[in-house]
Amino acid sequence: MIAFYIILVASLVAINGAVLGSFMMLRRMSMMCDAIVHAVLPGLVIAYLITTSRGSIAMMAGAIGSGILATAIIEYVQFKIRISSEASIGLTFTTLFSIGIILLARFAGQVELDQDCVLFGELAYVPLDLWITDGGTNMGPYPVWSLGLLTLAVLVFTLIGFRPLLLATFDSQFAEQSGTQVRLWHYALMLMVSLFTVTSFHSVGAVMVMGFFILPPATAYLLSKNVKSLIALACVIGVACVILGYFLAFYFNVSIAGAIIVLNGFTFGITAISQSFKRIRLKTAS
Repeated sequence: MIAFYIILVASLVAINGAVLGSFMMLRRMSMMCDAIVHAVLPGLVIAYLITTSRGSIAMMAGAIGSGILATAIIEYVQFKIRISSEASIGLTFTTLFSIGIILLARFAGQVELDQDCVLFGELAYVPLDLWITDGGTNMGPYPVWSLGLLTLAVLVFTLIGFRPLLLATFDSQFAEQSGTQVRLWHYALMLMVSLFTVTSFHSVGAVMVMGFFILPPATAYLLSKNVKSLIALACVIGVACVILGYFLAFYFNVSIAGAIIVLNGFTFGITAISQSFKRIRLKTAS
């Protein structure tokens, strides 16, 4: 059951990252996830100082608050001050992350947070993070429930908003003229990305969240001809890398998260090289 829970949690993160990451990649905003991941640190510290608890609810509330704040700042800087999206993302996450580091240093004696765990995560601990009800019932690992609900929310959101999101992504002016609430769907997408980021990194760490958000969609983009196939293929690639990466990590006795993300990167590299050779052959044949 330990292996099952680890693979299940990582696969849920991979699916959520593939779906949301595909839309963000098409919008050239893939690094938004990176910004939110780093921006949650001050929220975690403040939540702990207020509640003196590292419980999931307190940490989740602090992380979500920081994630939403980071998204709001990025949007304001980009659209009101007229700074490029890359610059606004970099400005926001470096500032908020630095504030978190300062808070950790200032209240080092009061805050018991493992920075390495926050950044890198440890999938092997997932089966130990159990949800025990007040009646003493063992409901299984907490991440399975939180990520399961998140996956359901992401899939429902995508099914309902697929067409308006697609229109807003490729032609926002036409979308507005056709009656689509472009800004509403944009902020809804940003909210889902924030929820995905803070829910997932609590279980698997920041590096793995960013890896699933960027690598499977990037690999699928090289092989897909439409958005639906892009999302579906990104999900398949992400889950396949989870399963194979877990057994590679077990065989070589290395980090599970590290093995999974390295395999994702290797898959992208092989795909990019094969596509390059394919284009060269087509040019030669023509």
